[in-house]
Amino acid sequence: MTARIIDGKAFAERLRERIADEVSTLKAQHGITPGLAVVLLGEDPASTVYVRSKAKQTVEVGMASFEHKLGAATSEADLLALVAKLNADPTVNGILVQLPLPKQINTDRVLAAISPEKDVDGFHVVNAGLLATGQKAMVPCTPLGCLMLLKDTLGDLAGSEAVVVGRSNIVGKPMAQLLLGESCTVTIAHSKSRDLPGICRRADILVAAVGRPEMIKGDWIKPGATVIDVGINRVPAPEKGPDKHKLVGDVDFASASAVAGAITPVPGGVGPMTIACLLANTLTATCRANGLPEPYLLETAV
Repeated sequence: MTARIIDGKAFAERLRERIADEVSTLKAQHGITPGLAVVLLGEDPASTVYVRSKAKQTVEVGMASFEHKLGAATSEADLLALVAKLNADPTVNGILVQLPLPKQINTDRVLAAISPEKDVDGFHVVNAGLLATGQKAMVPCTPLGCLMLLKDTLGDLAGSEAVVVGRSNIVGKPMAQLLLGESCTVTIAHSKSRDLPGICRRADILVAAVGRPEMIKGDWIKPGATVIDVGINRVPAPEKGPDKHKLVGDVDFASASAVAGAITPVPGGVGPMTIACLLANTLTATCRANGLPEPYLLETAV
């Protein structure tokens, strides 16, 4: 068996096209331009590149992009003051504070300060609680992207046995909640689970979000299962030359793709979906703020 490759890059491109159409309609019919504010502290290279990509894609879909670049020594009080200002700004529909934050700043306090209605990362405890109780919430971008890819690949997920390896607040827990919402039977496993390979072998849907390079092997996977690999790990690549690196997921792609029915690659799978879903959340927040019907973006492949 050779697994079908789930092309997250192509799906994300279609999703952005749909979002751009919806933004164009908002402007033409209601005079509304969705606005996304991104706050970056310091000069971390990976975060800088990521924020630049977010800003570029925000503008490309017709939204307003507000970038706030602060020094690494910025105080927590100053950051909270900026968040309060953005909360009060009617032109800003979504607020994202790029993580990780410098050590002098309490991350939980900053995330809690963002208005839940503008929390397009979906990290606020109010949104976490709404999601957990099956109510209307802002959903974290990466799990939302995973769900879109799963529904595009499998259609109706009801009745599927799903295993999520990883229990973070950013991916693992919200992913499990989304799968429960689709009437899956859900197990959350992690690095300390007993017989983790055996748990994984039960899964019709396996979501790997544990942060360990190529931890999940092909013989952990049920034949024909759908595998979503959230991991992005930078590892040495001596075959490319000295001091060279490559990106790999949490799944050993070579062995897994020989067993699975469908699988996301790394890179090019889940990664591109995260920013696209950030834009989708910003559009959703804009519609909610203005009392307008929300666009249904969960199924965009057709």
